[in-house]
Amino acid sequence: MLNELFQQHTEFYYLTTFLLGLIVGSFLNVVIYRLPVMLKRSWKSECQAFLAEEEGRAQPENKEDAQVFNLNTPRSHCPQCGHAITVWENIPIISYLFLRGRCAECKTAISLRYPAIEILTAILSLACAWRFGVSTEAAFAILLSWALIALAFIDLDEQYLPDSITLPFLWLGLLLNTQNLFTDLESAVIGAAAGYLILWSVYMLFKQLTGKEGMGFGDFKLLAMLGAWLGWQMLPVIILLSSLVGAVIGILLIASNQHQRGIPIPFGPFLAAAGWIALLWGEAINHAYLQWIAA
Repeated sequence: MLNELFQQHTEFYYLTTFLLGLIVGSFLNVVIYRLPVMLKRSWKSECQAFLAEEEGRAQPENKEDAQVFNLNTPRSHCPQCGHAITVWENIPIISYLFLRGRCAECKTAISLRYPAIEILTAILSLACAWRFGVSTEAAFAILLSWALIALAFIDLDEQYLPDSITLPFLWLGLLLNTQNLFTDLESAVIGAAAGYLILWSVYMLFKQLTGKEGMGFGDFKLLAMLGAWLGWQMLPVIILLSSLVGAVIGILLIASNQHQRGIPIPFGPFLAAAGWIALLWGEAINHAYLQWIAA
């Protein structure tokens, strides 16, 4: 019934998608901040348990472990004064504007990144709805967009891409393409394998030549994930776009003294952006390129 309503009233479909994107964008802000903290606590606990077992002693109590910290608990609060964010203070965009970008209690400035991610999520969701129409493809394209946003910003902040997002979405892409949703299953399987192996090969070659690590294993998994969703045919587009954009932005940051030489720039955000472009326009880009070659 909802599908028929959207088919008959596409403006309502686009509005619903945009509003849903704003709401999910607010949740992604939570994921981007809390998931790395959750992972670090888990890794720390596992390391302490391992060392305690090796040394034959009891694992020391950790105050952090005693405190529940996940995507739901504790409630969001101001990091400056501890003021708990109310429902009315957590309405996407509107609350930020109403509060004039400041905490309701202590008036500390709230980062502009929070509403920016909400707007970005809404716009990308709307673009997927426009590109694929009222369809199953649109629903899963939007879901993939949300995952790519979370991965891109986590990588920007922490310089790693969590397996808890990349691996489930890799398998989901393969499952969806058993029904030829975005590509055929053979292309998806080859895309997943080739996506991983291509960047792994570059990594190993660079390490052998320079003794340094040029990228992380999370990048391999992210490209494998995109290959599983979009097929091996989209890998050249994704690699070319991400490399070009990454090189240009890196040069601009260094030239403008916004980034110091020797400090790695995460590659994941460029892969995520290129993958999203390929999701919507990859076929058109490939077709235009082949026509240009044939001309």
